Amino acid sequence: MREETAFMSDRLSPMHSFPTICTPRGPVPGAAPRWNPQRSSSMPSHRYRSAFDRVDIPLTGRAWPQARFERAPLWVPVDLRDGNQALAEPMDTPRKRRMFDLLVAMGFKEIEVGYPSASRTDFDFVRHLVESGAVPDDVTPVVFTPARADLIERTFESVAGMDRAVVHLYIPTAPAWRDVVLGRDRAEVHGVVLDAARQMERLARARPGADIRFEFSPEVFILTEPDFVLEICNSLTELWDASPDRPVIHNLPATVEIATPNVYADQIEYMHRHLERRDAVILSVHPHNDRGTGVACAELAVLAGAQRVEGCLFGNGERTGNVDLVNLALNLHAQGIDPMIDFSDIDEIRRTVEHCNRLPVPPRHPYGGDLVYTAFSGTHQDAISKGFAHRASSGSEAWSVPYLPIDPADVGRTYEAVIRVNSQSGKGGIAHLLRSGHGVDLPARMRAEFSRTVQNATDDSGLEATPKDLWELFESTYLVPGRDGTIALTSWSTERDPAGGHRFVCTLRVDGREGDYEGTGSGTVSAFTHALAAAGVEVAVLDYAEHGAAGAAPGAGAVSAYAECRVGETVCWGAGQDASGVAAAVGAVLSAVNRAAG
Repeated sequence: MREETAFMSDRLSPMHSFPTICTPRGPVPGAAPRWNPQRSSSMPSHRYRSAFDRVDIPLTGRAWPQARFERAPLWVPVDLRDGNQALAEPMDTPRKRRMFDLLVAMGFKEIEVGYPSASRTDFDFVRHLVESGAVPDDVTPVVFTPARADLIERTFESVAGMDRAVVHLYIPTAPAWRDVVLGRDRAEVHGVVLDAARQMERLARARPGADIRFEFSPEVFILTEPDFVLEICNSLTELWDASPDRPVIHNLPATVEIATPNVYADQIEYMHRHLERRDAVILSVHPHNDRGTGVACAELAVLAGAQRVEGCLFGNGERTGNVDLVNLALNLHAQGIDPMIDFSDIDEIRRTVEHCNRLPVPPRHPYGGDLVYTAFSGTHQDAISKGFAHRASSGSEAWSVPYLPIDPADVGRTYEAVIRVNSQSGKGGIAHLLRSGHGVDLPARMRAEFSRTVQNATDDSGLEATPKDLWELFESTYLVPGRDGTIALTSWSTERDPAGGHRFVCTLRVDGREGDYEGTGSGTVSAFTHALAAAGVEVAVLDYAEHGAAGAAPGAGAVSAYAECRVGETVCWGAGQDASGVAAAVGAVLSAVNRAAG
């Protein structure tokens, strides 16, 4: 029945009434204020515990709320490993290579390239990087391995011949994972980690010509006891003899988000303060997005002391994804901080990622989606148009355009798609598109009139009006009546008398009958209106404007003229375009006359 109701509106005719929908019943919770009448739901929320009931958060005197971003952290894309594991169809070597080349071109200097012990495809890709010489001298590949002797051995085999690498060791450490997945207590898990770390150290020493460093992830860090994480991390720092010249990476993943981002920040700051040999440790984070707060978690973690962030371009990953590096890096850019990664061709980046992942990037994705720099709302369009105009007149380099947090040109977008028109759009946006695309700068009151014409058209079609559609609608509404109406000029000429007055002589066709008429006035327009009056057409020009065609589209008239006229009891606008300003003015008045005549 509920499914039936959900789609009822698609089938009801205007004569039908909608079904009555009852709101949830029951008492309002006693602590609720009078203005909040929400009732208790039927959701089984009692089955879940808060983060504070699941793990100790021992931080006091937190400093991260006062911290500010000063520079970008080290970004480490994990698209080729963690992101790849989340794909229904994992990448093959050609797609992995295309993704790797993109990441290198963007400026990433540490790239997690695979999980070589997990599949032959991943192993073969790491070997491809070694044998093809694809890794630049300033880029360090990262390979991922669980704490298991045979898999560690296989991982080191994959990087044989590589000049530099980070070998990333992980093991689940949280109580539920220890008890349910591993069946080991804390001491046993720690022992497994130390055995694995010693094996890695031996294998690295066997390759004295290579720069092999180590990374450790206590999986599900956010649910692991803080003292246990410190115990393991500090023991590895000592075992691997970390130093500022050869630091160890301790990567603290929010494997499954469980709390608000401030809790993760507290956990990271606690580790930042208590890790031993802190100058020999790179504190890294690996947020996921289960609560939809992965970006916030990463940002607060950096404020709390993290120096390195692992994530994926556009946030691909298991469940709701890894943290989104595009979003994170361009957030810094929007705050005046160099992200240290090149996003100047965001469309090519997006196309490459979509090809490799075979997943679409949503059109409203921050910074990278098709529509994120596009305004359909009339109020937004008006503000953006005025912002561009102010920027052009001020000459300031500082970016300050309403509703556009960054300049679309920074990421390779043009201004053509910033304003697009549908039934929600207003006069400002429509005027902006006509001005920028066709050199037509409508007077203020004429904008309001034409916007109603556009809205009627888009309401009827239910579709967006393209710039081409707008021009065709403008032309048919205003220019065609001046050229082809029931009242038409067959021929005309103007002259000036010695006193400076204007004389307009013409042949007019009115309702199919032609006649010769003339009129005089202080200008061409007034002389033309007197000639129209002689033909029985009373016209009063209420407003008039014209401009040259600077910035007009090829083929547009050199002069555009606009006339607001009262013809009998009807007031409407007309427009004319011509290489001659006089002809454009005459066309504008004739357009208004014919539009008023219907």
